[in-house]
Amino acid sequence: MIYFDNAATGGRKPDQVLTAVSSAVKVCANPGRGGHKLAIACANLVQSCRNALNTFFGGYGYDRVVFTKNCTEALNTAIFGTLKRGDHAIATCMEHNSVLRPLEQLKQQGVITYDICPLKNGNIHAEDIRALLKPNTRMVLVTTASNVTGAIPDLKKIRAAIPKEALFLCDGAQGCGHIDLNMSEIGIDFLTVAGHKGMLGIQGSGALLFSERVNPTPLTYGGTGSMSISLDMPDFYPDGLEAGTLALPAIVSLLEGTRYLTFQGKHIAEKNLELSEYFLNGLPKTADYTAYSKANPCGIVAFSHKQLQSEYIADILSTKYSIAVRGGLHCAPLMHEALGTLDNGLVRVSFSHFNSEREIDKLLTALREMNA
Repeated sequence: MIYFDNAATGGRKPDQVLTAVSSAVKVCANPGRGGHKLAIACANLVQSCRNALNTFFGGYGYDRVVFTKNCTEALNTAIFGTLKRGDHAIATCMEHNSVLRPLEQLKQQGVITYDICPLKNGNIHAEDIRALLKPNTRMVLVTTASNVTGAIPDLKKIRAAIPKEALFLCDGAQGCGHIDLNMSEIGIDFLTVAGHKGMLGIQGSGALLFSERVNPTPLTYGGTGSMSISLDMPDFYPDGLEAGTLALPAIVSLLEGTRYLTFQGKHIAEKNLELSEYFLNGLPKTADYTAYSKANPCGIVAFSHKQLQSEYIADILSTKYSIAVRGGLHCAPLMHEALGTLDNGLVRVSFSHFNSEREIDKLLTALREMNA
């Protein structure tokens, strides 16, 4: 099957990632839960991944790199663990439900209020976020890249437009691994990572990186391998946010993915940009299709058909042509509302540097045949 659904989860992994996962499964020791050689060796791998992520993203110290099972858990930890009664937040219409639903839940509980920054010319702009600021604005939440269109907000301009005391959370589900993200340079307080997408890890890998300005409270409580005599969670990080056994195979996949990106990241971004541009150049030749994306390093292109529903197109591409894409709303309803595509959704094609122009040609041929 030709796989063009990499924005949902990466379809192919580098060989070193697969080798690391296989080795971790065979070891079966619990990092941080014992003093024997295997447990220590596994703990060292976990620490290596913390160090690698902290360096890769210009973080604030390895102790402020917390592992999660996915980006959603990281977002929930940051949002629920930080926002307090009376706070105001600003999000954008580009956000995924992993951001919107926690905010809405806090709003319904009467804890916070929030506003949504609108779309303008296909993107989010600093001046529009600034216009929504209130004296009690505690957090501004902005995606690093739209999971619908691949549009990339200017995070530096947005950070500069909001007060210093306001916390800046960036959802890195689509941007991490595809664009340069240096937390210290930009001024990001929270960066949430989906390890199984652009970071080239496996499902079950995620991380939350956070600055020294914040001290989120835990979502889950349990064993940490430290301070076992106390019935309270440890008051230091990362232990305070990592209850329960860590997913070692997922973590080592993220470690090897990060190492791979350190040397190949620029090439990957260039390849995704080329592939998305190649597809966009071919799409206008198929009548009745409209693109909603520009070429981008995340490799995401969304399009619609004048008459056919997006999920129908995705189903036909899968069943008849063995091509994997995604139709629908992509868990981002406000973005589709802003684009005017809420009724029929969009077909999303998301490329990987492992894809080829020859595969794209097969997709374009299929779309022309469906349009005939």
